[in-house]
Amino acid sequence: MFGYYLDLALRSLKRNRMLTALMIVAIAVGIGASMTTLTVMRLLSGDPVPTRSGTLFYPQVDPNPYSDGPSLPYDMMDYRSAVDLWSAHRADRQALIAHGQLKLTAPQVNLPPLMAQVLSTTSEFFPMFDVPFRYGHGWSEQDDASRARVAVISSDLNNKLFNGADSVGRTLRLKDSDVRIIGVLDAWRPSPQFYDVAGGRFAEGQTGDFYGRPEDVFMPFSSSSDINPAGFTFFTCWSMPKSTGTLQTSPCVWMTLWVQLDSAARVRSYRQFVADYAAQQKSLGRFARADNTQLRSLMGWLDFNHVVPSDVRLQMWAAFAFLLICLFNTVGLLLAKFLRRAGEIGVRRALGASRAAVLAQCLFEAGLIGLLGGIGGLLLTLLGLWLVRRQPVAYADLVHLDTAMFLLTFALAIAASLLAGLLPALRASRMAPGLQLKIT
Repeated sequence: MFGYYLDLALRSLKRNRMLTALMIVAIAVGIGASMTTLTVMRLLSGDPVPTRSGTLFYPQVDPNPYSDGPSLPYDMMDYRSAVDLWSAHRADRQALIAHGQLKLTAPQVNLPPLMAQVLSTTSEFFPMFDVPFRYGHGWSEQDDASRARVAVISSDLNNKLFNGADSVGRTLRLKDSDVRIIGVLDAWRPSPQFYDVAGGRFAEGQTGDFYGRPEDVFMPFSSSSDINPAGFTFFTCWSMPKSTGTLQTSPCVWMTLWVQLDSAARVRSYRQFVADYAAQQKSLGRFARADNTQLRSLMGWLDFNHVVPSDVRLQMWAAFAFLLICLFNTVGLLLAKFLRRAGEIGVRRALGASRAAVLAQCLFEAGLIGLLGGIGGLLLTLLGLWLVRRQPVAYADLVHLDTAMFLLTFALAIAASLLAGLLPALRASRMAPGLQLKIT
C-alpha cells in the first residue's frame, strides 16, 4: 500500500513541476526561518545547570538605610550582608562571588600582559555548580581561610598561555603578586552565565552579554581582596562612596551569594533565616525595610532578569508568523492542484475507490511535499545558524543544531504540510464521481 501511494504521489508531483516546486519552496523557507529562531531560542532559554538547578537559590536583602528606596531589593548585596549570610553556614553549600579585572602576566611565557577577567569566589563554587576540571582541582576551605595565593584558570586562558598543556603548579603574576595555578577548567560554558546575571530587568531586552564566556581566572575571595582591594566591579550605590578603595564599607552593592538547599525543608528554613537576619539588621539601624527580602530559585532568577534577549523572542514569533503565511499559501496551491485533478479523482471514485482512499492519497502527497520541504528547510536552517554564528553577539558561538532540533525540523515540516493539505484533501475526497464523469 505504501508503494502504491508513493507511486501515485510521485506521478502527481511530476505532472506539474512548477506548482510542486512552489509548494516545496514555501514549506522550506517557512521551516528554515522558524527552526533557525527556535533553535536559538531553545539554546538561550535552557537550564544552565540541569543537574543542580532545582537546589540552587539566590538570596537577596535590602541594605539601603533609606525607606524611600526601590520597592524590590537590589540585584546584588553589600559586603557586610553577603559575608554575614555566608559566614552563618546555613546552606548545604554556598559561594560568595565578586568580579573584577587585573593585569596578568605569565613568567617565561613570551606574551604581552593581559587584562584578565577575575572571578573572586569561595571554595564551594566548583562542586556546587558542577564545574568540570581538565587538570588539577579547586581550592579548599582552608585556602579560603589562610588567604592562599592560588588560582584556577579557564581552558581558554590555558590554551592561550600554555598551548593547552597541564599548567598546574605554574605561576601567574596578577598585578604585583604571584599566584600558583592549582586547576584548569575543562570546556565549560553555562548558557547563560547564570552566576553573573544581575540587572536584566533594567537592560530593556539587551541581555545578550549574559551569554559570554566564563572568566579567565578564579581566585579565593580573601586572596583577591588582598591583591587588589579596590579592583572589584560594583553594581550600584545608594549614596556616594566617601573614597575609593573602601568597597567593604562603602554604601554599594557589588557581591552576590549563591546557596545550595537540598530539600524543601532547607529552603523554608533558609528563607526564614534571611528574613530573621534582615529584621535583626533593621533593629540595629542598618536596614530600613526588613520585609524586603527574596529567595529565588535559579530558573526563577533567570526569568526575573529576562535573560533571553528581546530581539530573539521577537524574531522567533515573526518567523512562526511567516511560517503560517507559507502554510496558507500552500493550502491554496494544494487546493488548486487537487481540484485540477477532479476528473482523475472522479474516475477513481467510479471505479470503487473510497473517500478514505482518496483522502489518504492526497494527504500522502502533502506529506511527501512536507518531507521534501523539510530537506530544504534543514539546509536553510543550517544556513541561518551559520549566519547567526557570524553575528557580533556573545552567544554566537553557542549556536548549533543538535539531534533533537534536527528531528524536529522534519517533524514540523511534515506536520505543517499535512495540516495545510487537510482541507484540500477533504474537499477532493468529497467530489461527486458522477458529475466528474459527465464532465470528462
